Amino acid sequence: MAYCTQQDLVERFGADELAAVAPAAEGEGLDAERIDRACEDAAGEIDGYLDGAGYAVPLANPPRVVTGFAADIARYRLHDDHASETVARRYEEAVRFLRSVAAGQVRLGAHMPGNATGSAEVVQAGRKVFGGGLR
Repeated sequence: MAYCTQQDLVERFGADELAAVAPAAEGEGLDAERIDRACEDAAGEIDGYLDGAGYAVPLANPPRVVTGFAADIARYRLHDDHASETVARRYEEAVRFLRSVAAGQVRLGAHMPGNATGSAEVVQAGRKVFGGGLR
């Protein structure tokens, strides 16, 4: 499941930029298949970090921050070997953020580890939440 779409990329970076890095074979428009592949690859990279942090992936309701970083990663992949300094920096920022999530330094809001639905879970240390053992 991709965390960003072609439309997300167009809204964030503009159709002209996408046309420059993913032109349609016919000459006009966008190569939707290549863009979708970049979005899926970005999701796979994100899921690798989140899975390592204990999150149930793919996230059913990803927070906006994940969509933004997925777009940055997909953009970087579309630029391939010709990424500008800005595109490369945004990719590196996304990876740095994901490493922080994987290390437990950052949490994704209600998307707590093991929670695929996005509903909040509360953990309180030192307090018994459930009664006795099995009966």
